[in-house]
Amino acid sequence: MGSPGNGGPRVAIVVLSWNGRDDTLGCLASLRAVEHEPLDVIVVDNGSGDGTAEAVREGFPEVELVRSEENLGFAGGNDLGIRHGLERGADHVLVLNNDVEVEPGFVGALVEEAERRPDAGALCSKILYFEPRDRIWFAGATFDPRRGRGRHVRFRDRDDPSETEVKETDRACGAAMLVPRAVLEQVGDFDPELYLYAEDVDWSLRARAAGLSHYLVPRSRVYHKVSMGSGGENMPGPLYYATRNSLVVCERWAPIGVAATWRRRAVVVAAHAAQALRSPRRREALRAVRDGWRDFRRGRLGRRGS
Repeated sequence: MGSPGNGGPRVAIVVLSWNGRDDTLGCLASLRAVEHEPLDVIVVDNGSGDGTAEAVREGFPEVELVRSEENLGFAGGNDLGIRHGLERGADHVLVLNNDVEVEPGFVGALVEEAERRPDAGALCSKILYFEPRDRIWFAGATFDPRRGRGRHVRFRDRDDPSETEVKETDRACGAAMLVPRAVLEQVGDFDPELYLYAEDVDWSLRARAAGLSHYLVPRSRVYHKVSMGSGGENMPGPLYYATRNSLVVCERWAPIGVAATWRRRAVVVAAHAAQALRSPRRREALRAVRDGWRDFRRGRLGRRGS
């Protein structure tokens, strides 16, 4: 994959798939055009039952396929791929959602900035909606664990393709983020107890606590189908994990007094309940927010119901 003879830093791209056969194949097809060498692509099949592994093996024999017998979640599945990438000698590991398709220069732009910025924890692509492709999904994000609030910068704004200025972002986005090997060795990988959602926020805060900064690199552009693997935005599965894990991350990284803690909890739960009210499965989504709150209070982490 890529142009031979480039001779840049070795990059391992980790693509995690759980019952996302068609999305994964589309992602891998776009990666064949990536203009960077040396490049290793690692697909972690997270206990899929839809023939993903067989389709990858048949259609993309150049890809390293790593199979997990069970669904380890976003955190555990990506951790498995990250470890494989480091074992293969990667200088950088790039975590990439399987429901993303990429532009050919997206890796090179991230690597160039990583080489320029020794303080970089993660370097993030600009993420546009797959449809419509001129609308921004991620162009940096804020997150304040003391207040329990975060937002995507310029969310759903119209994209400016000529934008090149690299900007610092409070947190990285696990849908498309490159992390230098030295950072992974210093900071570690994702927390598997979070399983799904907010694991990239937790990782970002851990890296920032180690004195590192995160950057948005607008020249690195990808197109995201948005939460396809978990059923789409505002659906019960994502809302359960987002509610539970947002509360966990806030209290892990910003302990505050009793009254302020309860105010923050109310803010977080109310924000996710508002999302649930916009769901096509409103009642089930509201129950998911309730269950996320209950499991947070009980200290139940990992996979829901395990």
